[in-house]
Amino acid sequence: MTAVTGVVLLLTAMDCCYGSMILYSVNAVSMVQLFINDVELMCPGLYCGKSIIESRNDSQTQYGDCGVCPRGERTDAVKICRKCEDSPELYDWLYLGFMAMLPLVLHWFFIEWYSGKKSSSALFQHVTALLECTVAAIVTLLVNDPMGQLKIRSCHVKMLSDWYTMLYNPSPDYINTLHCTQEAVFPLYTIIFIYYAFCLVFMMLLRPLLVKKIACGLGKSDRFKSIYAALYFFPILTVLQAVGGGLLYYAFPYIILVLSLVTLAVYMSASEIQTYKDLITKKKRLVVLFSHWMLHAYGIISISRLDKLDQDLPLLALVPTPALFYLLTAKYTEPSRILSEGGNGH
Repeated sequence: MTAVTGVVLLLTAMDCCYGSMILYSVNAVSMVQLFINDVELMCPGLYCGKSIIESRNDSQTQYGDCGVCPRGERTDAVKICRKCEDSPELYDWLYLGFMAMLPLVLHWFFIEWYSGKKSSSALFQHVTALLECTVAAIVTLLVNDPMGQLKIRSCHVKMLSDWYTMLYNPSPDYINTLHCTQEAVFPLYTIIFIYYAFCLVFMMLLRPLLVKKIACGLGKSDRFKSIYAALYFFPILTVLQAVGGGLLYYAFPYIILVLSLVTLAVYMSASEIQTYKDLITKKKRLVVLFSHWMLHAYGIISISRLDKLDQDLPLLALVPTPALFYLLTAKYTEPSRILSEGGNGH
């Protein structure tokens, strides 16, 4: 009786083990099938993806062929084109602000360069240039998606290659190339071109009339030189964005700091500013100083990104440091003093 009971228990255990093995095999096959489906779904390359095809009759989601994603979309982890619904980060806005400031600063530089010291038209041209760039920026935001709103939706920048998708078109069979060039950083790449185009249009509509009316102190050949200069630097800025947009995105905070420091030192040296009294004698010098301080702060904020306010905000106290250092050391580096000491044999 005991032997019979043992045989029954053994057969029962073998049956349970056999059923478990069958269930495990079924699960394993299902997992392999899902893996195969995922592999078939994945597209080659970094930026090739499949667009979702909406089907009314079939509830199952259908996908198109591997290719370029429509504008305003980029691939997700499984190479499906997804619409960009994120808002730009603080660093993205700072980058857009930097690219928007470039034409404005160049406008002001050439207006000051060609207007002359006694021209009363420089101030009006400065204000007009600021108005042109401000209106162009507002219109650019309004015409971008979502239309008619002062905000934009964007795709987050993940790496430098996102700016140069044309360099990453895959060749699955090493013969034919699958072209998947797209704006993976939507709209940070193309929005700059749109802004420059509107800046150029508003400049051509407003500035010639203004210069013709108020620039009476300038000769006929000098009145429009600041406008001619803009016709040169706008194509240069466009090429710079087209070729080096990704590099500028990562390097612009350091570019702002270096250029603002160099230009401030050059200006104070050219204006022969050596003491605090020399600095406050003219309002224009104070305006230039505060403008450079704003650029210093802009660069510091761009580098720190204000991730930790308690650590990053105190860095803004370094903004006046370059000007103070220059004023404290200017008297020791004056060329006339160095030459006189050298002549005396010191």
